[in-house]
Amino acid sequence: MKHLNLSLAALLAAGMAVALPSQQAAAQVAPRQLPTFEFVKDWPQVPPQWKVGDVSSFTTDAQGNIWLIHRPRTLKGEDLKKAAPPVMVFDEGGKFIKAWGGDGQGYEWPQREHGIYIDSKGFVWLGGNNCPGNGLENLKPVADDQLLKFTQDGKFVMQIGHSNQSKGNADTANVHRAADVQVYPPTNELFVADGYGNHRVIVFDADTGAFKRMWGAFGNKPEDDDHCEIVRKTNFDLPGPQQFSVVHSLRVAHDGLVYVADRENHRVQLFSNDGKFIKQHPKGAAQFANAVALSTDPDQQFLYVGAGKEIAILDRKSLDQVGSINLPGMLGGHLITTDAKGNIYIAATGQGLQKLNYQGMSARAAK
Repeated sequence: MKHLNLSLAALLAAGMAVALPSQQAAAQVAPRQLPTFEFVKDWPQVPPQWKVGDVSSFTTDAQGNIWLIHRPRTLKGEDLKKAAPPVMVFDEGGKFIKAWGGDGQGYEWPQREHGIYIDSKGFVWLGGNNCPGNGLENLKPVADDQLLKFTQDGKFVMQIGHSNQSKGNADTANVHRAADVQVYPPTNELFVADGYGNHRVIVFDADTGAFKRMWGAFGNKPEDDDHCEIVRKTNFDLPGPQQFSVVHSLRVAHDGLVYVADRENHRVQLFSNDGKFIKQHPKGAAQFANAVALSTDPDQQFLYVGAGKEIAILDRKSLDQVGSINLPGMLGGHLITTDAKGNIYIAATGQGLQKLNYQGMSARAAK
C-alpha cells in the first residue's frame, strides 16, 4: 500500500491526470447522449374527399417534404371509391401538396405497393410485394417483380424487371417482391432489399438499370425459397440461418456501409459496399429488424431499427444497442424513415402512421 501511495504521488507530482478506481467506474457507466423524440398530433392533414389505405413507406425530398406510399386496394366498400392516389406528398407540417400514381401507359404499377425512395437527383423509386397466391381482394394474381422510377411530377422514367417474370435469386433482370431501395450517390448505384420472394441484396446502375452485383446473408450466394406465406421463425440459435428470410429494409451510410434488416430472422447484418459481411446484431426471439433508418447527424452515429412496438437505437459502427424509443401509444413500424431535421416517420400498414419530432440529445436513453 505504501508503494502504491508513493507511485501515485510521483504521478501527481509529474502533472499527470490519474483516474482513481471509483472515477474509472463512474466513467464506464456515464450515460451516452442519445436522441429524444415526441409525438406530433394530427399529422398529416389528408384532404377530406380522400381515404388512405395501408401506409407502407415514407421518404423525403430535398425541400423537406414528406412522401408516403399507401395501398388504395386495401380500402373497402365506399372507402375504396374515395381512395387517394397511392403516392401522396405533404410538407413537414402535414399540409397536403399533391398526389399521383397508379396504372398508366408504358409501365406496370405494382399490385401491392410497398417501398418508396427519393434519390439525390430527385427521382422517385417504388415497388411492390404482391404474391399471386396471397388471396387478397382487388389484386391481380401476379407477382410484383419490378421497380419503377419517376420524376416527382409522376412522369415515368424507367422500369427494372417486369411483373410476374422473376426466375429466382439468380435472375439479374427482375426482382421478386422487393421491399425497399436506396441509391448511393458516390457510385450512383441502386441497392435493393429483394425481399419477399427472393432473399438477397441486389445492386443496379441507377441510370441504366444494368445489374452490378448481389449477395445473401453473410455474403453467401442467395438460394431460392419462394412462397407467399411469411415463415415465422422459432429457432434463433447463433449465428442463425445462412440465408436471409424476408429482406425487408436496407440503408447505405455515407461511408458506404450497408445495413440490412433480415426481419423474420430478427437480425441486422452489416456489409461493405461490395457485399462483404462484417458483423450482425441478432435479437433472438424478440421481434426485431422490421426496418432500418439512419440518424441524420453528419456522422450518422445511430442506426434506428424497428423492434416490435419500439425503435431500437444502435451505435452504427459497433451495432451495439445503446437505447430505445418507446413512447406510450407508439405503433409498431413496418418501414421507417428520417428527414434532414432528424424527425422519424413510421409507416405501420394496417395500424396507421406516426411522426416523431426530434427533440435534441439527452444523457438518458430515449423513451
